[in-house]
Amino acid sequence: MKQAKSIFIILVFLVLIPSLSLANGLNLNGLGARAVAMGGAFVGLADDFSAVFWNPAGIAQFNQKTFGFYGTDLIPSATFKFDMPTLAGPVNMVDAKTKTKHYMAGMAAYYHPINENLVAGFGIYTPSGLGAEWNGADFAAISNDTSYKWQSKVAVVTFSPALAYKISDQVMIGGSLNINYGTFDISTHAGMRELQLGGLNMDFDLGQQDESLKGWGYSATFGVLFNPVKNVSLGATFRTACKMTLEGEASISNFPYIPFFSVPETSDLSGDMTWPMWIAFGAAFNPIDHLTLTADLHYTDWKKIDVISFDFTDPIWQAATVGTGSAEMEMLWESKMQIRFGAEYTLNGYSFRGGYYWDPAPAPDKTMNVLLPNFDFSGITFGFGYSINSLQIDLGFEYLMGSDRDIPILTNGEENKMPGLYSLKVMVPNFSIGYSW
Repeated sequence: MKQAKSIFIILVFLVLIPSLSLANGLNLNGLGARAVAMGGAFVGLADDFSAVFWNPAGIAQFNQKTFGFYGTDLIPSATFKFDMPTLAGPVNMVDAKTKTKHYMAGMAAYYHPINENLVAGFGIYTPSGLGAEWNGADFAAISNDTSYKWQSKVAVVTFSPALAYKISDQVMIGGSLNINYGTFDISTHAGMRELQLGGLNMDFDLGQQDESLKGWGYSATFGVLFNPVKNVSLGATFRTACKMTLEGEASISNFPYIPFFSVPETSDLSGDMTWPMWIAFGAAFNPIDHLTLTADLHYTDWKKIDVISFDFTDPIWQAATVGTGSAEMEMLWESKMQIRFGAEYTLNGYSFRGGYYWDPAPAPDKTMNVLLPNFDFSGITFGFGYSINSLQIDLGFEYLMGSDRDIPILTNGEENKMPGLYSLKVMVPNFSIGYSW
C-alpha cells in the first residue's frame, strides 16, 4: 500500500508539472540524466528507464522489474534589444531581459518483463515545451506606452504504454502508444486598430490579449535495436506526427470600449496544432573495456508548423478580429537535423559522461519573436553516476549556448514580424534515480 501511494504521488506530480515544463525550443533536448549527459545520443543504446522516449525497442533489454524517475530544471536567460533607425541615428525602443525563472520537467517509467522475450512498460514524461516571460514595462515603447504582459507557455505531457520484443540476441523491436495532453497559453499586446469615426481615422489600442487552450492528441513511436557484431549497437526510432485539438478562451481587454460597437471581452476558441514527426538513428560502440561512445542523427519535420489558426466561437469576435492577426499565428518553420555525440566511462560502479549536440533553429527571421523564440543551439553536457546493487543514481548538467540572432526590419524586401537582437543561454541541472528488483 505504501509503495502504491508513493507511485501515485509521483504520477500526480508529473501530471501537474507540464504547466512549468518549458524550454526555449519546442522539444526538450532529452529525457534521463544519463542520456542527456551523453549529449542525447542515446537512440542506439536505450538501455535505461528512459528507453520509452528514445527507442522503445530498448525496453526488451530489461530482465527485471524496473522503475525510474528523472527531474530537470531549465534556467533560461534571454535578452532582446530593438533600435529604431532614424535620420539622426538609431533610437533604442526596447532593451529587455527575461526574469530569472525555474522551469521544471520530468519523467517516470516502469517496466515489467512478461517472459524472457517480451517486456511491457509505461512512461509519463514531458517531451516538449516552449516559453518566455518578459517584463512588460520593457516593451512599453512598442505597445502604446503601456505595460502589458508578454509571456508564453506551450507544453506537452505524454502518457505512453509500451511493448518490446526480443526477436533474438541481435534484434529487438518495440513500440508505444503516445497519449498527449497539450497546453497553449500566450499573453501579449493585442495591437492597434484603425477606426473611422465621424469621418476621421483614429488609432484605438485593443489592450491586453490573452489566449489559453488545452487539448489531447495521439501518436505512436516505433523502434528497433540491432547488434550486428560484438560491442556495436545500432538503433532507429520513428515517432508519428500528432495533431492536437485545442479548446479554450481568449480575451482582449479593450474590446468592450470600442466606440459605437458592442464586442464582448472574451470568446471561446478552438484550433488544431500539430507536433511534428521525428526520426532518429543512433550507434553505440565499445572500443575498449568500460568505454562507450555514441552518435545520433535526429530529424524533426518542423515544416508542419506553418500557420497555427484558431476559430472564435463568438461571431462578433470573428468579425472584430479580421485583420488583427489574433485568429492565427504565422510560424513558417523549417525541418531540421540535429547531430549528437556522447561518451561514458564506467569503472567500479562509477560512471563519467560527456557529450555535445548541434540543434539548429527551425524559425526563420520573418516569424522570430520574443514569445516563441528559436535559436541555433550548441549544447555541452556532462555528468556522472553511481551504481550499487540494484540502485542507479545519475546527475547531469547541460549548458545551451544560443547563437545571437540579429533580425533586420526587412529580409529580401519582406517585413519581419519582430526585428531586433536576440540572445539566449540556458543552464539545465538534472538528476535520475532507477531501481530494479
